[in-house]
Amino acid sequence: MTKTKNQSIITIVLAILFVVSPLISFAQNLEEKFDTLLNEKYKPDGPGATVLISKKGEIIYHKAFGLANMELETPMKTDNVFEIGSITKQFTAVAILMLMEQGKLTIQDEITKFIPDYPTHGKKITIHHLLNHTSGIKSYTSMNLSEIAAKDMTPTELIDYFKNEPMDFDPGTEWRYNNSGYIILGYIIEKTSGQTYEDFIEEHIFKKLNMNDSRYGHKGEIIKNRASGYQTRDGYVNANYLSMTLPYAAGSLMSTVKDLHKWQNAINTNMLVKAETIQKAFQNTKLNNGKPTYYGYGWTVNEINGTPTIEHGGGIFGYTSYQLYIPDEDVHAAILTNCNCNSPTDITIRLAAIAIGKSYDNKEKITLPKEDLQQLVGVYEFEDSAVRIITLEENQLYSQREGSSKFKIFPKNKTTFFYDDSFSEIQFNKNNKKTEAVFINRINKSKGEKTDRPIPSEKKAIKVSEDVLKQYVGIYEISKGFDLKVTLENGKLISQATGQGPIEIHAETEAKFFVKEFAAAIEFIKENDKVTSLVLHQGGQKTPAKKKE
Repeated sequence: MTKTKNQSIITIVLAILFVVSPLISFAQNLEEKFDTLLNEKYKPDGPGATVLISKKGEIIYHKAFGLANMELETPMKTDNVFEIGSITKQFTAVAILMLMEQGKLTIQDEITKFIPDYPTHGKKITIHHLLNHTSGIKSYTSMNLSEIAAKDMTPTELIDYFKNEPMDFDPGTEWRYNNSGYIILGYIIEKTSGQTYEDFIEEHIFKKLNMNDSRYGHKGEIIKNRASGYQTRDGYVNANYLSMTLPYAAGSLMSTVKDLHKWQNAINTNMLVKAETIQKAFQNTKLNNGKPTYYGYGWTVNEINGTPTIEHGGGIFGYTSYQLYIPDEDVHAAILTNCNCNSPTDITIRLAAIAIGKSYDNKEKITLPKEDLQQLVGVYEFEDSAVRIITLEENQLYSQREGSSKFKIFPKNKTTFFYDDSFSEIQFNKNNKKTEAVFINRINKSKGEKTDRPIPSEKKAIKVSEDVLKQYVGIYEISKGFDLKVTLENGKLISQATGQGPIEIHAETEAKFFVKEFAAAIEFIKENDKVTSLVLHQGGQKTPAKKKE
Protein backbone atom coordinates (compact mmCIF):
# COMPACT_ATOMS: atom_id res chain seq x y z
CA MET A 1 0.00 0.00 0.00
CA THR A 2 1.49 3.45 -0.96
CA LYS A 3 1.61 6.41 1.44
CA THR A 4 -0.46 9.49 0.74
CA LYS A 5 1.22 12.93 0.54
CA ASN A 6 -0.18 13.89 3.95
CA GLN A 7 1.11 10.67 5.53
CA SER A 8 4.58 11.42 4.16
CA ILE A 9 4.52 14.94 5.61
CA ILE A 10 3.41 13.59 9.01
CA THR A 11 6.24 11.00 8.91
CA ILE A 12 8.82 13.72 8.18
CA VAL A 13 7.46 15.99 10.95
CA LEU A 14 7.55 13.13 13.47
CA ALA A 15 11.11 12.31 12.45
CA ILE A 16 12.17 15.92 13.00
CA LEU A 17 10.45 15.97 16.39
CA PHE A 18 12.32 12.82 17.45
CA VAL A 19 15.59 14.61 16.65
CA VAL A 20 14.71 18.06 18.05
CA SER A 21 13.01 16.96 21.29
CA PRO A 22 16.18 15.47 22.87
CA LEU A 23 18.10 18.64 21.91
CA ILE A 24 15.48 20.85 23.59
CA SER A 25 15.53 18.58 26.64
CA PHE A 26 19.34 18.71 26.74
CA ALA A 27 19.34 22.52 26.52
CA GLN A 28 16.73 22.80 29.29
CA ASN A 29 18.74 20.44 31.47
CA LEU A 30 21.87 22.56 30.94
CA GLU A 31 19.98 25.74 31.81
CA GLU A 32 18.66 24.21 35.05
CA LYS A 33 22.16 23.13 36.07
CA PHE A 34 23.59 26.56 35.30
CA ASP A 35 20.75 28.31 37.15
CA THR A 36 21.22 26.14 40.25
CA LEU A 37 24.94 26.90 40.54
CA LEU A 38 24.62 30.62 39.82
CA ASN A 39 21.61 31.28 42.06
CA GLU A 40 23.48 29.64 44.91
CA LYS A 41 26.59 31.78 44.40
CA TYR A 42 25.09 35.18 43.50
CA LYS A 43 22.20 35.98 45.85
CA PRO A 44 19.41 38.39 44.84
CA ASP A 45 20.15 40.83 47.70
CA GLY A 46 23.93 41.08 47.20
CA PRO A 47 26.44 42.12 44.52
CA GLY A 48 25.82 40.16 41.37
CA ALA A 49 27.13 38.87 38.09
CA THR A 50 26.38 38.62 34.40
CA VAL A 51 27.01 35.29 32.70
CA LEU A 52 27.29 34.21 29.06
CA ILE A 53 28.00 30.80 27.58
CA SER A 54 28.23 30.13 23.86
CA LYS A 55 28.80 27.07 21.71
CA LYS A 56 30.00 27.15 18.10
CA GLY A 57 29.70 30.94 18.17
CA GLU A 58 26.04 30.96 19.27
CA ILE A 59 24.86 32.10 22.71
CA ILE A 60 23.24 29.24 24.66
CA TYR A 61 22.98 30.99 28.05
CA HIS A 62 22.91 34.69 28.96
CA LYS A 63 21.60 35.83 32.37
CA ALA A 64 22.14 38.30 35.19
CA PHE A 65 22.08 37.73 38.96
CA GLY A 66 22.08 39.88 42.09
CA LEU A 67 22.25 43.66 42.27
CA ALA A 68 24.02 46.18 40.04
CA ASN A 69 23.63 48.83 42.75
CA MET A 70 23.05 47.84 46.36
CA GLU A 71 22.13 51.31 47.60
CA LEU A 72 19.35 51.69 45.04
CA GLU A 73 18.54 47.97 45.03
CA THR A 74 18.88 47.96 41.24
CA PRO A 75 18.78 44.43 39.80
CA MET A 76 21.65 43.35 37.58
CA LYS A 77 20.97 43.33 33.82
CA THR A 78 22.71 41.29 31.15
CA ASP A 79 24.04 44.47 29.50
CA ASN A 80 25.64 45.94 32.64
CA VAL A 81 29.17 47.26 32.14
CA PHE A 82 32.04 46.15 34.41
CA GLU A 83 35.73 46.82 34.88
CA ILE A 84 37.31 43.60 33.56
CA GLY A 85 40.70 43.94 35.26
CA SER A 86 43.42 41.72 33.84
CA ILE A 87 41.33 40.36 30.97
CA THR A 88 42.60 43.67 29.54
CA LYS A 89 45.90 41.85 28.97
CA GLN A 90 44.32 39.88 26.10
CA PHE A 91 43.60 43.13 24.26
CA THR A 92 47.09 44.47 24.95
CA ALA A 93 48.70 41.24 23.72
CA VAL A 94 46.63 41.21 20.51
CA ALA A 95 47.43 44.89 19.92
CA ILE A 96 51.15 44.00 20.09
CA LEU A 97 50.60 41.14 17.62
CA MET A 98 48.72 43.49 15.27
CA LEU A 99 51.68 45.89 15.31
CA MET A 100 54.00 42.95 14.73
CA GLU A 101 52.05 42.01 11.59
CA GLN A 102 52.36 45.64 10.45
CA GLY A 103 56.15 45.35 10.73
CA LYS A 104 56.40 47.98 13.48
CA LEU A 105 58.00 45.67 16.04
CA THR A 106 59.06 42.07 16.65
CA ILE A 107 58.46 39.90 19.69
CA GLN A 108 62.22 39.61 20.21
CA ASP A 109 62.78 43.40 20.28
CA GLU A 110 64.49 44.53 23.46
CA ILE A 111 62.61 47.06 25.56
CA THR A 112 65.54 49.50 25.32
CA LYS A 113 64.60 49.95 21.62
CA PHE A 114 61.52 51.81 22.89
CA ILE A 115 62.79 53.06 26.28
CA PRO A 116 66.54 53.66 25.73
CA ASP A 117 67.25 54.67 29.34
CA TYR A 118 65.43 51.72 30.95
CA PRO A 119 67.80 50.17 33.58
CA THR A 120 68.02 46.51 32.46
CA HIS A 121 71.10 45.82 34.66
CA GLY A 122 72.87 44.38 31.65
CA LYS A 123 70.07 41.86 30.99
CA LYS A 124 68.28 41.31 27.68
CA ILE A 125 64.57 41.96 28.32
CA THR A 126 62.35 41.46 25.28
CA ILE A 127 58.70 42.02 24.37
CA HIS A 128 58.31 38.23 24.64
CA HIS A 129 59.39 38.40 28.30
CA LEU A 130 56.85 41.15 29.00
CA LEU A 131 54.00 39.27 27.32
CA ASN A 132 54.50 36.01 29.22
CA HIS A 133 55.54 37.35 32.66
CA THR A 134 59.15 36.14 32.57
CA SER A 135 60.92 39.54 32.47
CA GLY A 136 62.02 39.60 36.12
CA ILE A 137 60.96 43.26 36.39
CA LYS A 138 59.38 44.14 39.74
CA SER A 139 55.58 44.20 39.49
CA TYR A 140 54.41 47.59 40.71
CA THR A 141 51.28 46.06 42.27
CA SER A 142 53.54 44.19 44.70
CA MET A 143 54.88 47.54 45.90
CA ASN A 144 52.97 49.99 48.08
CA LEU A 145 50.12 50.60 45.65
CA SER A 146 48.02 52.39 48.27
CA GLU A 147 50.35 55.42 48.23
CA ILE A 148 49.58 56.12 44.55
CA ALA A 149 46.08 54.58 44.19
CA ALA A 150 44.30 57.94 43.88
CA LYS A 151 47.00 59.63 41.80
CA ASP A 152 46.65 60.16 38.05
CA MET A 153 49.90 59.20 36.34
CA THR A 154 51.13 59.17 32.75
CA PRO A 155 52.58 55.91 31.38
CA THR A 156 56.07 57.41 31.68
CA GLU A 157 55.50 58.42 35.30
CA LEU A 158 54.16 54.95 36.09
CA ILE A 159 57.21 53.28 34.51
CA ASP A 160 59.48 55.64 36.48
CA TYR A 161 57.68 54.48 39.66
CA PHE A 162 58.98 50.90 39.34
CA LYS A 163 61.89 50.89 36.88
CA ASN A 164 64.66 51.41 39.45
CA GLU A 165 63.50 48.56 41.69
CA PRO A 166 65.86 45.54 41.85
CA MET A 167 64.93 42.77 39.40
CA ASP A 168 63.26 39.69 40.89
CA PHE A 169 65.19 37.26 38.64
CA ASP A 170 67.04 37.09 35.33
CA PRO A 171 64.77 37.25 32.26
CA GLY A 172 63.44 33.87 31.17
CA THR A 173 64.56 31.98 34.27
CA GLU A 174 61.30 32.15 36.24
CA TRP A 175 57.59 32.88 35.73
CA ARG A 176 55.92 35.43 38.00
CA TYR A 177 52.69 37.29 37.22
CA ASN A 178 53.73 40.83 36.45
CA ASN A 179 51.60 43.93 35.85
CA SER A 180 54.64 46.15 35.20
CA GLY A 181 55.37 44.20 32.02
CA TYR A 182 51.98 45.09 30.58
CA ILE A 183 52.41 48.76 31.54
CA ILE A 184 55.57 48.79 29.39
CA LEU A 185 53.68 47.02 26.58
CA GLY A 186 51.05 49.78 26.65
CA TYR A 187 53.81 52.37 26.30
CA ILE A 188 55.33 50.42 23.38
CA ILE A 189 51.92 50.41 21.65
CA GLU A 190 51.81 54.19 21.99
CA LYS A 191 55.40 54.67 20.72
CA THR A 192 54.98 52.44 17.67
CA SER A 193 51.41 53.40 16.68
CA GLY A 194 51.52 57.14 17.35
CA GLN A 195 48.23 56.84 19.28
CA THR A 196 47.40 56.66 22.95
CA TYR A 197 46.73 53.15 24.22
CA GLU A 198 43.09 54.11 24.77
CA ASP A 199 42.66 55.42 21.21
CA PHE A 200 44.42 52.43 19.64
CA ILE A 201 42.20 49.88 21.41
CA GLU A 202 39.07 51.93 20.69
CA GLU A 203 39.78 52.44 16.97
CA HIS A 204 41.41 49.17 15.96
CA ILE A 205 39.54 46.72 18.18
CA PHE A 206 36.32 47.99 19.78
CA LYS A 207 34.99 49.87 16.74
CA LYS A 208 36.10 47.23 14.27
CA LEU A 209 34.33 44.46 16.23
CA ASN A 210 31.25 46.53 17.13
CA MET A 211 32.07 46.15 20.81
CA ASN A 212 29.87 49.17 21.47
CA ASP A 213 29.67 48.75 25.24
CA SER A 214 33.43 48.41 25.75
CA ARG A 215 35.78 51.25 26.60
CA TYR A 216 38.78 52.42 28.56
CA GLY A 217 37.61 52.95 32.12
CA HIS A 218 37.26 56.46 33.55
CA LYS A 219 35.88 57.06 37.04
CA GLY A 220 34.58 60.55 36.30
CA GLU A 221 32.60 59.76 33.16
CA ILE A 222 28.91 58.89 33.08
CA ILE A 223 28.90 55.37 31.66
CA LYS A 224 25.53 53.93 30.75
CA ASN A 225 24.71 50.69 32.61
CA ARG A 226 27.88 50.79 34.72
CA ALA A 227 27.53 48.32 37.62
CA SER A 228 28.69 49.77 40.96
CA GLY A 229 31.72 48.06 42.49
CA TYR A 230 31.88 46.68 46.05
CA GLN A 231 34.35 45.21 48.51
CA THR A 232 33.90 43.51 51.85
CA ARG A 233 35.05 44.98 55.14
CA ASP A 234 32.77 43.94 58.00
CA GLY A 235 30.03 43.71 55.39
CA TYR A 236 29.76 45.27 51.94
CA VAL A 237 31.31 48.68 51.30
CA ASN A 238 31.76 50.77 48.16
CA ALA A 239 35.02 49.91 46.41
CA ASN A 240 38.09 51.99 47.21
CA TYR A 241 38.95 54.66 44.64
CA LEU A 242 41.58 53.73 42.05
CA SER A 243 42.76 56.08 39.33
CA MET A 244 42.28 54.20 36.05
CA THR A 245 45.58 55.60 34.80
CA LEU A 246 47.28 53.05 37.05
CA PRO A 247 45.98 49.71 35.71
CA TYR A 248 46.42 51.16 32.17
CA ALA A 249 47.32 48.41 29.64
CA ALA A 250 47.37 45.80 32.42
CA GLY A 251 43.77 46.23 33.61
CA SER A 252 41.96 49.44 32.63
CA LEU A 253 39.27 48.22 30.22
CA MET A 254 35.51 47.91 30.76
CA SER A 255 33.12 45.60 28.93
CA THR A 256 30.04 43.38 29.00
CA VAL A 257 29.80 39.60 28.67
CA LYS A 258 28.16 40.03 25.26
CA ASP A 259 31.06 42.16 24.02
CA LEU A 260 33.48 39.54 25.34
CA HIS A 261 31.50 37.02 23.28
CA LYS A 262 32.09 39.22 20.21
CA TRP A 263 35.77 39.41 21.15
CA GLN A 264 36.12 35.63 21.39
CA ASN A 265 34.34 35.11 18.05
CA ALA A 266 36.67 37.67 16.43
CA ILE A 267 39.71 35.86 17.81
CA ASN A 268 38.37 32.53 16.51
CA THR A 269 37.70 33.91 13.01
CA ASN A 270 41.02 35.81 12.71
CA MET A 271 39.37 39.21 12.27
CA LEU A 272 42.32 41.04 13.86
CA VAL A 273 45.41 38.92 13.18
CA LYS A 274 46.24 35.82 11.14
CA ALA A 275 45.63 32.32 12.50
CA GLU A 276 49.37 31.58 12.80
CA THR A 277 49.87 34.88 14.66
CA ILE A 278 47.14 34.37 17.27
CA GLN A 279 48.50 30.92 18.02
CA LYS A 280 51.52 32.64 19.55
CA ALA A 281 49.17 33.99 22.23
CA PHE A 282 47.91 30.48 23.03
CA GLN A 283 51.30 28.72 23.19
CA ASN A 284 52.54 27.22 26.44
CA THR A 285 55.73 29.28 26.57
CA LYS A 286 58.82 27.81 28.23
CA LEU A 287 61.51 29.08 30.55
CA ASN A 288 65.18 29.00 29.56
CA ASN A 289 65.48 25.56 31.19
CA GLY A 290 62.61 24.17 29.12
CA LYS A 291 60.03 24.10 31.91
CA PRO A 292 56.50 25.17 30.85
CA THR A 293 55.02 28.41 32.17
CA TYR A 294 51.38 27.49 31.33
CA TYR A 295 51.04 31.05 30.02
CA GLY A 296 51.04 32.40 26.49
CA TYR A 297 50.51 36.08 25.66
CA GLY A 298 47.53 37.38 27.64
CA TRP A 299 46.02 33.90 28.07
CA THR A 300 46.80 31.05 30.45
CA VAL A 301 46.95 27.49 29.14
CA ASN A 302 45.01 24.87 31.09
CA GLU A 303 42.55 21.99 30.74
CA ILE A 304 39.19 20.66 31.88
CA ASN A 305 39.40 16.96 32.63
CA GLY A 306 41.93 16.47 29.82
CA THR A 307 40.35 18.89 27.31
CA PRO A 308 42.64 21.90 26.57
CA THR A 309 41.47 25.42 27.47
CA ILE A 310 42.74 28.98 27.16
CA GLU A 311 41.56 31.40 29.82
CA HIS A 312 42.22 34.45 32.00
CA GLY A 313 40.77 36.22 35.00
CA GLY A 314 40.81 39.72 36.39
CA GLY A 315 40.52 41.42 39.74
CA ILE A 316 40.44 45.16 40.38
CA PHE A 317 38.98 47.33 43.15
CA GLY A 318 35.31 46.29 43.30
CA TYR A 319 35.22 43.87 40.36
CA THR A 320 36.27 40.33 39.41
CA SER A 321 36.06 38.54 36.08
CA TYR A 322 36.82 35.27 34.33
CA GLN A 323 36.75 34.14 30.72
CA LEU A 324 37.44 30.66 29.36
CA TYR A 325 37.49 29.12 25.87
CA ILE A 326 37.63 25.44 24.88
CA PRO A 327 38.97 25.25 21.30
CA ASP A 328 38.15 21.56 20.67
CA GLU A 329 34.51 22.10 21.65
CA ASP A 330 34.19 25.75 20.52
CA VAL A 331 32.69 26.64 23.91
CA HIS A 332 33.16 30.06 25.51
CA ALA A 333 32.15 31.06 29.06
CA ALA A 334 32.46 34.50 30.68
CA ILE A 335 31.38 35.91 34.03
CA LEU A 336 31.71 39.52 35.22
CA THR A 337 30.99 40.49 38.84
CA ASN A 338 30.74 43.75 40.79
CA CYS A 339 32.48 42.68 43.99
CA ASN A 340 35.89 41.38 44.96
CA CYS A 341 34.10 39.05 47.39
CA ASN A 342 32.79 36.27 45.19
CA SER A 343 35.38 35.16 42.63
CA PRO A 344 33.93 33.79 39.39
CA THR A 345 36.97 31.63 38.58
CA ASP A 346 35.83 28.23 39.85
CA ILE A 347 32.21 28.59 38.79
CA THR A 348 33.20 29.61 35.24
CA ILE A 349 35.30 26.45 35.00
CA ARG A 350 32.43 24.35 36.40
CA LEU A 351 29.91 25.80 33.93
CA ALA A 352 32.24 25.18 30.99
CA ALA A 353 32.84 21.62 32.19
CA ILE A 354 29.08 20.98 32.34
CA ALA A 355 28.65 22.49 28.86
CA ILE A 356 31.04 19.89 27.37
CA GLY A 357 29.73 16.98 29.46
CA LYS A 358 32.79 16.75 31.71
CA SER A 359 31.36 17.93 35.02
CA TYR A 360 33.61 18.10 38.07
CA ASP A 361 30.63 17.24 40.28
CA ASN A 362 30.38 13.58 39.27
CA LYS A 363 33.18 12.25 41.47
CA GLU A 364 32.26 9.15 43.43
CA LYS A 365 34.13 8.32 46.62
CA ILE A 366 34.88 4.85 47.91
CA THR A 367 35.54 3.62 51.45
CA LEU A 368 39.05 2.55 52.43
CA PRO A 369 40.16 0.77 55.64
CA LYS A 370 41.45 3.04 58.37
CA GLU A 371 44.81 1.25 58.26
CA ASP A 372 45.29 2.23 54.60
CA LEU A 373 44.48 5.86 55.37
CA GLN A 374 46.78 5.91 58.38
CA GLN A 375 49.76 4.94 56.19
CA LEU A 376 49.36 8.17 54.21
CA VAL A 377 49.51 10.45 57.26
CA GLY A 378 52.61 12.64 57.32
CA VAL A 379 54.37 15.77 56.11
CA TYR A 380 55.11 15.90 52.37
CA GLU A 381 57.54 18.21 50.59
CA PHE A 382 56.89 19.01 46.91
CA GLU A 383 59.13 20.16 44.07
CA ASP A 384 57.31 23.51 43.86
CA SER A 385 58.43 24.14 47.50
CA ALA A 386 54.94 23.49 48.89
CA VAL A 387 54.63 21.52 52.13
CA ARG A 388 51.38 19.58 52.63
CA ILE A 389 50.37 17.98 55.91
CA ILE A 390 48.14 14.91 55.65
CA THR A 391 46.20 14.07 58.83
CA LEU A 392 43.49 11.58 59.81
CA GLU A 393 40.61 12.58 62.08
CA GLU A 394 37.76 10.15 62.80
CA ASN A 395 38.46 8.15 59.65
CA GLN A 396 38.48 11.32 57.50
CA LEU A 397 41.69 12.27 55.68
CA TYR A 398 42.64 15.97 55.52
CA SER A 399 45.22 17.87 53.47
CA GLN A 400 46.62 21.21 54.56
CA ARG A 401 49.18 23.21 52.65
CA GLU A 402 51.53 24.90 55.11
CA GLY A 403 50.20 28.41 55.55
CA SER A 404 46.74 27.61 54.23
CA SER A 405 43.43 26.07 55.30
CA LYS A 406 42.62 22.41 55.93
CA PHE A 407 40.60 20.50 53.29
CA LYS A 408 38.87 17.13 53.34
CA ILE A 409 40.15 14.68 50.73
CA PHE A 410 38.16 11.65 49.55
CA PRO A 411 39.37 8.44 47.88
CA LYS A 412 38.10 7.76 44.38
CA ASN A 413 40.36 4.67 44.25
CA LYS A 414 43.10 3.18 46.43
CA THR A 415 45.74 5.74 45.43
CA THR A 416 43.93 8.86 44.23
CA PHE A 417 42.06 11.32 46.43
CA PHE A 418 40.04 14.35 45.39
CA TYR A 419 39.63 17.57 47.34
CA ASP A 420 36.29 18.68 48.73
CA ASP A 421 34.67 21.28 46.44
CA SER A 422 37.81 21.66 44.33
CA PHE A 423 39.38 20.64 41.01
CA SER A 424 42.49 19.32 42.79
CA GLU A 425 43.57 15.74 43.36
CA ILE A 426 46.48 14.07 45.10
CA GLN A 427 47.92 10.68 44.10
CA PHE A 428 49.91 8.55 46.52
CA ASN A 429 52.36 5.83 45.56
CA LYS A 430 54.68 3.63 47.63
CA ASN A 431 58.09 3.28 45.99
CA ASN A 432 61.14 1.64 47.58
CA LYS A 433 59.52 1.88 51.00
CA LYS A 434 58.98 5.63 50.48
CA THR A 435 55.59 7.21 50.04
CA GLU A 436 55.49 9.58 47.08
CA ALA A 437 52.72 11.95 46.10
CA VAL A 438 51.67 13.98 43.07
CA PHE A 439 49.52 17.06 43.63
CA ILE A 440 47.35 17.77 40.57
CA ASN A 441 45.50 21.04 40.01
CA ARG A 442 44.08 20.73 36.51
CA ILE A 443 47.08 21.02 34.16
CA ASN A 444 49.61 21.69 36.91
CA LYS A 445 51.36 18.76 38.58
CA SER A 446 53.93 18.75 41.35
CA LYS A 447 55.77 15.69 42.70
CA GLY A 448 56.38 15.27 46.40
CA GLU A 449 57.70 12.84 48.97
CA LYS A 450 56.78 11.95 52.55
CA THR A 451 59.37 13.22 55.03
CA ASP A 452 60.34 12.23 58.56
CA ARG A 453 59.15 15.57 59.90
CA PRO A 454 56.61 15.28 62.71
CA ILE A 455 53.12 16.63 62.14
CA PRO A 456 53.04 20.10 63.74
CA SER A 457 50.85 20.37 66.78
CA GLU A 458 47.90 22.73 66.56
CA LYS A 459 48.56 26.02 68.31
CA LYS A 460 46.29 26.95 71.21
CA ALA A 461 45.49 30.53 72.12
CA ILE A 462 45.94 31.74 75.69
CA LYS A 463 44.29 34.64 77.50
CA VAL A 464 46.40 37.78 77.87
CA SER A 465 45.32 40.84 79.85
CA GLU A 466 44.37 44.04 78.05
CA ASP A 467 47.11 45.90 79.96
CA VAL A 468 49.70 43.70 78.23
CA LEU A 469 47.99 43.93 74.83
CA LYS A 470 47.92 47.75 74.99
CA GLN A 471 51.74 47.77 74.96
CA TYR A 472 51.76 46.29 71.45
CA VAL A 473 49.46 48.86 69.85
CA GLY A 474 51.28 50.96 67.27
CA ILE A 475 52.67 51.13 63.74
CA TYR A 476 55.66 49.00 62.79
CA GLU A 477 57.72 49.71 59.66
CA ILE A 478 58.43 46.53 57.70
CA SER A 479 59.98 48.45 54.78
CA LYS A 480 59.80 51.96 53.36
CA GLY A 481 56.12 52.70 52.64
CA PHE A 482 54.98 49.32 54.00
CA ASP A 483 53.81 49.17 57.62
CA LEU A 484 52.07 46.77 59.95
CA LYS A 485 49.47 48.50 62.09
CA VAL A 486 48.49 46.83 65.38
CA THR A 487 45.28 47.89 67.14
CA LEU A 488 43.25 46.71 70.13
CA GLU A 489 39.54 46.25 69.44
CA ASN A 490 37.13 44.78 72.01
CA GLY A 491 39.93 42.93 73.77
CA LYS A 492 41.30 41.51 70.51
CA LEU A 493 44.65 42.34 68.95
CA ILE A 494 44.30 43.17 65.24
CA SER A 495 47.12 43.48 62.70
CA GLN A 496 46.76 45.15 59.31
CA ALA A 497 49.47 45.48 56.68
CA THR A 498 49.46 48.44 54.29
CA GLY A 499 46.90 47.86 51.55
CA GLN A 500 45.57 44.66 53.16
CA GLY A 501 42.62 43.72 55.33
CA PRO A 502 42.64 43.41 59.14
CA ILE A 503 43.52 40.04 60.73
CA GLU A 504 43.09 39.01 64.35
CA ILE A 505 46.24 37.65 65.96
CA HIS A 506 46.04 35.21 68.89
CA ALA A 507 48.40 34.95 71.85
CA GLU A 508 50.57 31.83 72.01
CA THR A 509 52.64 33.41 74.81
CA GLU A 510 52.51 36.91 76.27
CA ALA A 511 54.87 38.15 73.53
CA LYS A 512 54.25 35.80 70.61
CA PHE A 513 51.05 35.78 68.55
CA PHE A 514 49.86 33.63 65.65
CA VAL A 515 47.35 33.82 62.80
CA LYS A 516 44.77 31.05 62.61
CA GLU A 517 43.94 31.50 58.92
CA PHE A 518 47.49 30.86 57.60
CA ALA A 519 51.02 30.14 58.84
CA ALA A 520 52.29 33.43 60.23
CA ALA A 521 53.36 34.66 63.64
CA ILE A 522 54.34 37.97 65.24
CA GLU A 523 56.80 38.23 68.11
CA PHE A 524 56.97 41.54 69.99
CA ILE A 525 60.41 42.64 71.21
CA LYS A 526 61.03 44.70 74.35
CA GLU A 527 64.03 46.80 75.28
CA ASN A 528 64.24 48.29 78.77
CA ASP A 529 60.71 47.05 79.43
CA LYS A 530 59.35 48.95 76.40
CA VAL A 531 58.07 47.44 73.13
CA THR A 532 60.44 48.71 70.41
CA SER A 533 59.94 46.30 67.50
CA LEU A 534 58.43 43.06 66.29
CA VAL A 535 59.54 40.10 64.17
CA LEU A 536 57.19 38.74 61.53
CA HIS A 537 57.59 34.97 61.00
CA GLN A 538 56.14 33.86 57.65
CA GLY A 539 57.14 31.53 54.80
CA GLY A 540 60.34 30.51 56.57
CA GLN A 541 61.44 34.16 56.77
CA LYS A 542 62.01 36.36 59.81
CA THR A 543 61.27 40.03 59.07
CA PRO A 544 62.08 42.63 61.74
CA ALA A 545 60.00 45.82 61.96
CA LYS A 546 60.75 48.80 64.18
CA LYS A 547 57.96 50.51 66.06
CA LYS A 548 57.34 54.07 64.91
CA GLU A 549 57.24 56.76 67.56
